[in-house]
Amino acid sequence: MQPEMGLPAVLAGPILRKVTPDSVAIWLAVRAPARVKLELQAEASEVMEFVLTPGTEKLSCISAGERLHYLLIDVPIDAPLPAETWISYRISLELEDDQASGWQDHTIWAPDLTYPGVGRPGFMVPQRIKSLLHGSCRKPHSEAGDGLVAADAHLKARLPTSETPGTNEEGWPSLLVMSGDQVYVDDVAGPMVQAIGALSQKLGLHDETLSGLDTGLPESGHALHAAGGYLYRRDGLLPKIDQNARVFDVLFGGTSKPIFTSLHARNHLFTLAEMLAMYLLVWSPSVWQDMPDFQAPDGLTDKEMKMYAEETETLKAFVSDLPAVRRLMAHLPTAMIFDDHDVTDDWNLSLAWEQAAYGHPLARRVIGNAIIAYALNQGWGNCPQTFRKTQEAFVRDALSDPGSDSHEAAITGLLALEDWDYQWQTDPPLIVLDTRTRRWRSERNSHYPSGLLDWEAATDLQSHLRGKNSVLLVSAAPIFGVKLIETVQKFFTVIGKPLMVDAEYWMAHAGTAGAILNVFRHRNTPRHFVILSGDVHYSFVYDVELRQVTPSLNGEEPDSPQIWQICSSGIKNTWPEKLIRVFDFCNRWAFAPRSPLNWFTKRRGMRVIPRKPVGTPHGQRILNASGIGLVELDEDGAPTSICQLTADGRTVPFERREKEARLD
Repeated sequence: MQPEMGLPAVLAGPILRKVTPDSVAIWLAVRAPARVKLELQAEASEVMEFVLTPGTEKLSCISAGERLHYLLIDVPIDAPLPAETWISYRISLELEDDQASGWQDHTIWAPDLTYPGVGRPGFMVPQRIKSLLHGSCRKPHSEAGDGLVAADAHLKARLPTSETPGTNEEGWPSLLVMSGDQVYVDDVAGPMVQAIGALSQKLGLHDETLSGLDTGLPESGHALHAAGGYLYRRDGLLPKIDQNARVFDVLFGGTSKPIFTSLHARNHLFTLAEMLAMYLLVWSPSVWQDMPDFQAPDGLTDKEMKMYAEETETLKAFVSDLPAVRRLMAHLPTAMIFDDHDVTDDWNLSLAWEQAAYGHPLARRVIGNAIIAYALNQGWGNCPQTFRKTQEAFVRDALSDPGSDSHEAAITGLLALEDWDYQWQTDPPLIVLDTRTRRWRSERNSHYPSGLLDWEAATDLQSHLRGKNSVLLVSAAPIFGVKLIETVQKFFTVIGKPLMVDAEYWMAHAGTAGAILNVFRHRNTPRHFVILSGDVHYSFVYDVELRQVTPSLNGEEPDSPQIWQICSSGIKNTWPEKLIRVFDFCNRWAFAPRSPLNWFTKRRGMRVIPRKPVGTPHGQRILNASGIGLVELDEDGAPTSICQLTADGRTVPFERREKEARLD
C-alpha cells in the first residue's frame, strides 16, 4: 500500500483521555491502520514500553473510510504510575501504508506538539485534584477568542522546572472538563461546510444514501456537496411537521416549523461523514494543511456573500490557534459529555419534540449520526470499557455501510442506551451526568420541558454519592441558574412556547427539581458539592446554602452541605455585550432580597449567594467573556479559588464578600 500524499500520519490527536495509576487511554485519528509503540517514563524511572497491534483490546481500531481510522490506546499498567509526578510519553506509529519509513513519532507528524524546551509531551496522573480547567460551548465561527488557547498558555506557564523536576509544585491542573457543545453540528459556517466536503472526499469517507428519507433531498451525501452543499439553504431540506403541532408553532401562529429549531440551522450537518470531518477540523491543524482557499459559490445573495466573507476571516483565526488546542489536549486528561449542539439545538427538550423528531426518518437519521460521531470522538475515551461493551458494535455497523439497514439498526441501538454518564475515581471523584437522554418526560403536558434527569438516574446518582465526603458533579446545564432567565423560561412554558426561549433548566420540572434537592439534603450526601456547568454562553458562580437537611439517625444535628455552582461558558461564544449588561442589571434589581418579585419566586429550601467577577462594571454578577474556568481545591475538595481565564489574557476571580447581598 502506498502512503497518501498530502495527508499526515496523524489526522487529529493525540488526545489524552482517561488516566489512572493503572491505565492510560489516548485517542488518535490516523490516515491508515498502524502499529503503535507507547513509551512512558516517570521522572528518574525506567522507560515502560508497549508495542501494540491494532484490533486488540489495548489498541482498538475503527475504520470510517479509506484514509480515516480511529485508534484508542488503552493500556493497563502493571506497576502503578506515581501520582502528581510528571510522566513523559512518546507515541510512535508504523503505518500500514508506509511500513518502509519505520516508526514515526510526533517529531515527524506533529513537531509542535510539545512545549518549548521539552522534548516529549507529558501528563500527571490525577489523584487528589488540586486544580482543574473546565468549560463548554466552542463555536468555531464565533468572533470571540478561543478559551482553549488561554488554557494552553496556563499550562505553558506551569511546566515542571529544573528546581522542581517532575513534581506538581507549579499548579499543573489535574483535568480538563468539557461539559458540552464541543462541536456545533447544527450551526456551521459556510466556509466550514465547504472544508467538510473537501476533507470528506480527501479522506475517502463512505458515502451515505439519503434517498427515501424525505422528498427533495439529494440522493446521497456526495450529491449534497456536488450541488454546492446548499450553503445557507439547508433549512429548506430539514424536515417539517404538521403545522398544527403546537410545540413547533413558535414564532408565527399557523406556520410550519422545522423539527430542528436552531435559529442557525441553515447550515445543519446531515451525514455521518460530515460530522466526522467536523470533529477533525475543530480539533486539529493537520487536516487544514493543503486545504484550498474556498471561494464563495455562485448563487449566494449579497447578504450571504457578506456572511461568507466574514466567516472566512473568523475561521482563519480559529485555524491559526489549533496547534495550541492540540497541544493542550495532549497534556491533560480530558473528560467530555454532550449537550444539545453536539447533536442538535433543543435535543429532547420535550416529549412532543421527541415524538416529532424520532418519528421522521430524516430527523432520526441526523440525530443518530450525531450520536455516532459523539460516541466515536468523545464518548469512547470517557469510559473505554463501556464503549467496548455497549457501543462499539453499533458504531462499526453504522460506519461499514452508511444509509443501509445496518446503519438504521445501529441508530436504534444507540438511541436506546442509558450509559452515557460516567465516573472517574479521582479525589474528589468526578461524576458526569447525562442530562440529555435520561430525561423525565412531563406527565402534565407533552409540550412542557422534560426534566433534565429522570427518577432512576437521580436514584443512581444518590447511590454513587453514598460514603463520599466531596464530589465534582458535571451537569451541562447549571443546576442553580440565573433567576431572571428561569422566570422568563417558565412564563413561555406556561403559555405553550417553551422552544422560543430554550426552556431547559433543572427547576422547570417538579419531579427533577425535587429529586436533585433530595440528593443534596440526604443525610448521607457529601459535605462538598462542586457543580461544573456551561451551556449558557456566560459565566457565573453561586454559593448555595440549603435550609433543610434530613436529620441523622443518631439524633445529631446534620451539617448542611456546601454547594458551589460554577458555570464557565463559552469557550468560544458570548452574548452581545450591551444585552448581557441589561440582562444582568434587570436580574439584580428584579430579584434583590427585598424585591416582591423575588419573594414570589423564592427558592424555599435554599439561599443562593452570587459571587462578583472582579473588574466587571456596575456590580455585575455575570461575566461575558470567552475563556476557560479554573477551579482550585483544598484537601477537603472545597474551592479555594474560582477564576475565568479569558481568551484575551485576563484572569478574572469570582470573589465572595461577607457583606454580599443574598438572593433566594
